[in-house]
Amino acid sequence: MDNISNAILALSLIIIMFGMGLSLNTKDFVEVFVRPKAVLIGLVCQLVLLPIIGFSLIAVFMLPAEIAIGVVIMAACPGGPTSNLITHLANGDTALSVSLTAISSLITLITIPFIINLGLQYVLGEGTLIQLDIAATIMQVFIIVILPVAFGMLLKAKKPDFALKMEKPVKRASGIFFVLVLVAVIAKERALLFSYIQQAGLVSLTLNILTMGVGYFLGYAFHLSLKQRFSIAIEGGIQNGTLGISIATILLQNTAYAVTPAVYGIIMFFTAGVFIYWSNKKLSEQIKN
Repeated sequence: MDNISNAILALSLIIIMFGMGLSLNTKDFVEVFVRPKAVLIGLVCQLVLLPIIGFSLIAVFMLPAEIAIGVVIMAACPGGPTSNLITHLANGDTALSVSLTAISSLITLITIPFIINLGLQYVLGEGTLIQLDIAATIMQVFIIVILPVAFGMLLKAKKPDFALKMEKPVKRASGIFFVLVLVAVIAKERALLFSYIQQAGLVSLTLNILTMGVGYFLGYAFHLSLKQRFSIAIEGGIQNGTLGISIATILLQNTAYAVTPAVYGIIMFFTAGVFIYWSNKKLSEQIKN
């Protein structure tokens, strides 16, 4: 993609991360110590099981290289701010969701380059010329993700009324930018779009459903509350599609690698809608009983 497209991608992610910061405060991070079991299970789902499932699906589906690397990118991405919104709509534990998103975003400064480098070697072979500059990746993720979140939190702490007014406009702007990014990728790859949907659709849907299912049933196995199970399922299956597209186009400089994140980003909204309906129904039944 050209420099203008790359700038739009980076700006969209900065706005999304800033918007997440506006909804956070230091009290949210106290949740880590108040309920460590739920947080640890959520982090294991995101940072360990998600990549394992992603790499396993690559082997099972025998995917083309560009689609397989897209799966690796999505398996490396943390749950984005969208997961917090979906958790709220699903009546999950929003504080847990926000804490997991914030913590995983910090940890993935290290895990993203590690997983993607491993994926590039796994898919393209030891002799591949494509290498991810780990230092540059850490620096770019820090600038695009951590700094905007920190600034949003600082603004909320200093000017809470202004931050509250800004939350909705920033969320709307985030949605608009995401759509623009998605349209740009689709336009760039329009000649092969139907073929890519055929190749990436099933594996994206499988990855999404498996990670959400594993998150929910792990929460059940460890006797977490119903709302906590909802949160962990959503955090496991709703990944940061914009970050995935940015990694593919800005860091790896290959729009073909962005097709799987784009397809995944579309699919996860449909599965999230079904999950929201199911979770609200299940919660209503629990209240009645």
